[in-house]
Amino acid sequence: MSEKRRAFRRLHETGCFVMPNPWDVGSARWLQGMGFEALATTSAGAAFAAGHPDNGLSCDEMLAHIRLLADVTDVPLNADFGAGYADETAGIEANVRRCIDTGVAGLSIEDATGDAAAPFYDLSTATERVRAARMAIDASGVDVVLTGRAEGPTAGRLDEICARIRAYAAAGADCLYAPGATTREHIAAVVAAAAGKPVNLLVSSPTPLDLKEIEALGVRRISVGSGLARVAWGAVIGVAEQIAREGRFDGFAGSASGARLNRFFSEDVRRRMTGGGA
Repeated sequence: MSEKRRAFRRLHETGCFVMPNPWDVGSARWLQGMGFEALATTSAGAAFAAGHPDNGLSCDEMLAHIRLLADVTDVPLNADFGAGYADETAGIEANVRRCIDTGVAGLSIEDATGDAAAPFYDLSTATERVRAARMAIDASGVDVVLTGRAEGPTAGRLDEICARIRAYAAAGADCLYAPGATTREHIAAVVAAAAGKPVNLLVSSPTPLDLKEIEALGVRRISVGSGLARVAWGAVIGVAEQIAREGRFDGFAGSASGARLNRFFSEDVRRRMTGGGA
């Protein structure tokens, strides 16, 4: 566990790495098998798999999901821990300690409230929440990477988003994340606001930017959020609708090979049984 955490910290030091987001054990083992050096949970992907909307899982349910993925993977795992499942800082500290205990190498705290009337915590409150998470990590004595997330669109709010990024960095966030930043201008502004600390970029929909261009903007980490889970759901929905509405089955032509899946998971199980992995 400690080696995973050291490895995750090292990944943030130079360059830019992609940290895809599995939503269950199979997708986690497959992505690890492709050679990705770190993975991250997706709150939305986990919720959809359990038949809930995003943010529909309880803290206990999410912690169980995070622990499961941490246990079955050999690479560092970052937890999408939402808003910490608490409003008050004492609750944030308690829940962050519980998240650390799952074995994660990193976790994020966001500033979205879930209340449509007031969608974001005010800056002072949001900053104190990040500081509470920092205190919980420091008190644990383990080197977990803390990511501070400034939620919402950057269009029309770029100055506010950058102010939040600066505040979260000062409050002890190791990595900064503005999921709404998608344009070159906004990404560059967020990187500048982070003032040398690593920045995570969300890429969960088509973008004209490739990995090299994103790295050139100063981004250190790329995650895909619920993107892969939604790709899988898109395929299932498309084929199922074709069967239900048209009585046709040609959508199966794009499916993964059962032989390929069986081969991969058979080899993966053998490797784990002989001590070659988690």
